[in-house]
Amino acid sequence: MSLYNPHENKVIISTYAVYDENKAWQWNNLLDKQVEGGAGTFTVQWDDSQTIAPDQPPNTGPVPTATEQEQPTDQAQTAGNSSSSHATDSPAGPEIGPNDEVNHVRRSTRVSVLPRRLNDYELDVDHLMLTSDEEPRNYNEAKTNKEWVKAMRAEIDSIEKNNTWKLVHPPTDVKPIGLRWLFKIKRNPNGSIIRYKARLVAKGYVQEQGIDFDEVFAPVARLETIRLLIALAAAKGWKIHHLDVKTAFLYGELKEEVYVSQPEGFEKRGEERKIYKLAKALYGLRQSPRAWNLKLDDTLKNMGFQRCLQENAVYKKVSNGDFIIIAVYVDDLFVTGTSLEFINQFKRRMASQFEMSDLGELTCYLGIEVTQDTDCVKVKQECFAKKILKVAGMQDCNPTQCPIEPGLKLTKAADEPEVEATHYRKLVGCLRYLVHTRPDLAYSVGVVSRYMQSPRESHARAIKQILRYLRGTTSFGIKYERCKDLKLLGYSDSSHNVDIDDGRSTTGHVFYLGNSPITWCSQKQDTVALSSCEAEFMAATAAACQAIWLRELLAELTGMKKQKVLIRIDNKSAIALSKNPVFHGRSKHIHTRYHFIRERVENEQVMVEHVSGDKQRADPLTKALGHTRFAEMRSLLGVQELPSTQTFRG
Repeated sequence: MSLYNPHENKVIISTYAVYDENKAWQWNNLLDKQVEGGAGTFTVQWDDSQTIAPDQPPNTGPVPTATEQEQPTDQAQTAGNSSSSHATDSPAGPEIGPNDEVNHVRRSTRVSVLPRRLNDYELDVDHLMLTSDEEPRNYNEAKTNKEWVKAMRAEIDSIEKNNTWKLVHPPTDVKPIGLRWLFKIKRNPNGSIIRYKARLVAKGYVQEQGIDFDEVFAPVARLETIRLLIALAAAKGWKIHHLDVKTAFLYGELKEEVYVSQPEGFEKRGEERKIYKLAKALYGLRQSPRAWNLKLDDTLKNMGFQRCLQENAVYKKVSNGDFIIIAVYVDDLFVTGTSLEFINQFKRRMASQFEMSDLGELTCYLGIEVTQDTDCVKVKQECFAKKILKVAGMQDCNPTQCPIEPGLKLTKAADEPEVEATHYRKLVGCLRYLVHTRPDLAYSVGVVSRYMQSPRESHARAIKQILRYLRGTTSFGIKYERCKDLKLLGYSDSSHNVDIDDGRSTTGHVFYLGNSPITWCSQKQDTVALSSCEAEFMAATAAACQAIWLRELLAELTGMKKQKVLIRIDNKSAIALSKNPVFHGRSKHIHTRYHFIRERVENEQVMVEHVSGDKQRADPLTKALGHTRFAEMRSLLGVQELPSTQTFRG
């Protein structure tokens, strides 16, 4: 260490020093004096008085008391082998003078040996990204790994093979859009790696509507439509196949002139000042999804497919008594139909138009695990559920029997301490996606979703209750069985005045195709209901809207005659109000839009029927139930345990 003596204008270099912390430095006196010898003139003195010869053993005497370090300051830090970690709260000991002998702390002469359990670890940098679950955040982190370099080269080759861009001199007054690399490890539901995927994307957030693009909307298949198709395929015994279009957005043709910079790490040598003019769409551009959708729509129509009126992302083709149904979610194609040969013919034609990945029979779709057996199709999100528990740090928590305790009253309480809002919203978002295969979670997740703006401790405890329930039910899902009777059946229910903050009721409904649930809803109503009859009436109207859509979509997909949809309600007053304008005094204030169900009943598109409360399958979608009651209703709802039996492709 180096110590400066301002009185003698010397710098002393020593391996050991003792500080007198009981004396204060006289800063005022120092500032009043000029240092003799001028700035930068000083003498360096080496202090070898404490040097230990290499062959001399270290002093093994007692350790000096470190009570002087009780109140460390900016200029008082223990040097050498003495550490501030030895400081205690005991009273100050005797003062150590400059001439007093101070003993060193003994240093161990034992040779350190690496534990045997660490001998099998590979710690070289080349394998760091391969053994880590984290994807690289930028090009600099990815360029040192051969797998990511290979993925980036494949992306560039796809772009150039498709004639997506052309290198040109930058036009006057044109600022090119920047590019960046995104990296993702694609995995099977069991966690095994499928491939390393690098995507070159444009920074489309700098584009302005009306200047750089016009329309951006591109339809995708709703997950409730996917569940309907799965139920239909299971009932008919059809197989479901999965196709993926590689670099799908690169096939979309642009109408606007778009310029982008050269990608990082792949600049053309000697032409670094040039930029690319896009002929086709690139990931990240605002208009890219629509451009790809228009290209795919035109291709499918040329093959003889017709777009469904009720679902613009679903296509159907009929030929010689066989038909095939396609559901599109960006670049993922859900394919099912009556004939395997018809499906294979479609695959060959698609492969001639685009670069495709034939993933065979569907096993995983948008994170949903699918198991196809001879007599049923099972869907669940076990892997995703375990991931949620890991993110929340509750993978080892004690499970509970219901997601929300009966009688729990949550409010927007301002007197409770706030919790970290970002983490709360992240968990709620994950749970909401899990509801796509778990209707038993719909009500509890809907309740905690109301407090994302300013979550409090009571709301966080409610989420922990849901996660504890999830811990014991990660393998639960829905089984779609084979059946002959393809009838739509709905259940509608409501809970009156359950929200303490605004007094609104909760709507719940679930629809079945055969014996399998295909759509469900748990949602707070838009207005305050003055009675349970009014709340049930508004819930029935919402169910009727869903019933009409399902009725039209099913008829369009199958060619069957449009059927009357039965909706079961456990409130007789609401049933009477749905059929006739009775109870005028109690219903005259209800908005006209809620009388939609009465018109549909009169037109014989919907039929309402009474069901007892103990058989009301929508009951767990509207309120918290006790453990025994909840388990019974969960079974009626169609949620059951689905043990893992499938081996996923790696």
